[in-house]
Amino acid sequence: MADYQGYIVIFLFFVIPVIVLQAIFKSRKNSRLPPGPLRLPIIGHLHLLGPIPHQAFHKLSIKYGPLVHVFAGSNPCVIASSPEMAKEFLKINETSWSDRPQNTATDYLGYGSQDFTFAPYGPYWKFVKKLCMSELLGGRSLDLFQPVRRQEICSMVNVMLTKAKAGVKVDIGAELMRLNSNVLSRMIMRERCSENEDEAGKVKTMIKEVSNVIGIFNLGDYIWFCKKWDLQGIKRKLVNVRGRYDLMMDRIIQEHRDVRRKRKAHGVGSCSEKDLLDILLDISEDETMEIKLSIENIKAFILDVFSAGTDTTAILTEWAVAELINHPDIMQKAVQELDTVVGTTKLVEESDVENLPYLQAIFRETARLHPVAPLLFRQSSKDCSIADYHIPAKTGLFVNNWALGRDPDHWESPLEFKPERFLLGTGKRQLDVKGGQFHFLPFGSGQRGCPGSSLALHLVQTSLAAIIQCFELKAGSEGDLGDGSVDMEEAPGLTLPRAHPLVCSLVARPPFACM
Repeated sequence: MADYQGYIVIFLFFVIPVIVLQAIFKSRKNSRLPPGPLRLPIIGHLHLLGPIPHQAFHKLSIKYGPLVHVFAGSNPCVIASSPEMAKEFLKINETSWSDRPQNTATDYLGYGSQDFTFAPYGPYWKFVKKLCMSELLGGRSLDLFQPVRRQEICSMVNVMLTKAKAGVKVDIGAELMRLNSNVLSRMIMRERCSENEDEAGKVKTMIKEVSNVIGIFNLGDYIWFCKKWDLQGIKRKLVNVRGRYDLMMDRIIQEHRDVRRKRKAHGVGSCSEKDLLDILLDISEDETMEIKLSIENIKAFILDVFSAGTDTTAILTEWAVAELINHPDIMQKAVQELDTVVGTTKLVEESDVENLPYLQAIFRETARLHPVAPLLFRQSSKDCSIADYHIPAKTGLFVNNWALGRDPDHWESPLEFKPERFLLGTGKRQLDVKGGQFHFLPFGSGQRGCPGSSLALHLVQTSLAAIIQCFELKAGSEGDLGDGSVDMEEAPGLTLPRAHPLVCSLVARPPFACM
């Protein structure tokens, strides 16, 4: 009997662990997951991500290949870092990867996925996407609000001219952020964001808080046993900021409704007097609509527009100005093009941009090297096979947009700022900024591509043209390297901000110096 007990002990302590380990390895082999580094208990691969994830992901792809499997805490993810892999996910298998991963902040601020950016792929999302393209951010709305964009660009130039004449250095990013905030607030609710604490100013402050809380690393989103605890106080911050946003938006919506009733009672009003909030209220009151928009849907959508549109275009334009300061020969070519096409007696307009191919090339080259969305987020809705690998449902996807623009197999001298690569010529074809080629995705790709790309194109290219047409710029910030160039270091963030503010000394170019 004792002998049998000895064999049982040996079996329990040696054979069973071997069987379990074999089962684990067999399961992993059968799952055919992409390669990846060794996973640590609890945290998975979080220790490898670093403060700037797209750079860390790029290092992993160099070691493990264009498709890497990692765990963000307890969440399985794959990282696609080549144009071929990006195409597999975003085009060939797009229907399996049209959801976006949710976290505590996006779910709460989106009123339980009632927003547009993070809403699950389905009837509601398709309905709002169609509204965006036809009513809210489509060609008709862009034409309607063109005077707003023109006025705000003129206002920005005048502010910078005043500072230039006074010898005051200008924070280029701050001026661009103010420009975008003013444009969006006037488009959405006819009010202009400014430095004082009026209604629109409060919007600007609140949007900054929203961006900050979304960007906080939340343990509860990545480590399963922390989900029930608010260890970092993030839920308290979310309740606070959304509570204030609710109060503000309820008041603004009520004011719009009061004005609408007065107009209707007096039989006045036209499309030219409507802002985006008016259009959304029209849709919510239309009984013939296939899907009814609630007040929560409207508030979530407006928050999406502000959050996604305020800093992205400003950051991209700021990177473009920084590159031009570091490449004075390219700056001079852009100035010559503007002087030739637009002249020196008027400020550049949106309609001029189509005749400024070099300016467009500068935008594309900036978007290649400094994409405002360095990582494109998706989540699988079902099991999927990619490149002979089996990837289960609910796996997160990171398409490393930043790495695509630096792929040496698709770009000659990929780290060099060279707008000429985007100029049309013999045997060349202009790259589609809407995501038609998968080594260049400035606005994402497919159905989940950015619906505000046309608005962003207008703002970035026209504001950039206005700055370089009106001013000579010299570096004068903490990122100044001392030789007239500026530091190009990236800071942590979801939208690729600069590590150092771009503060410049400006000299107005004639005849703008006389304005």
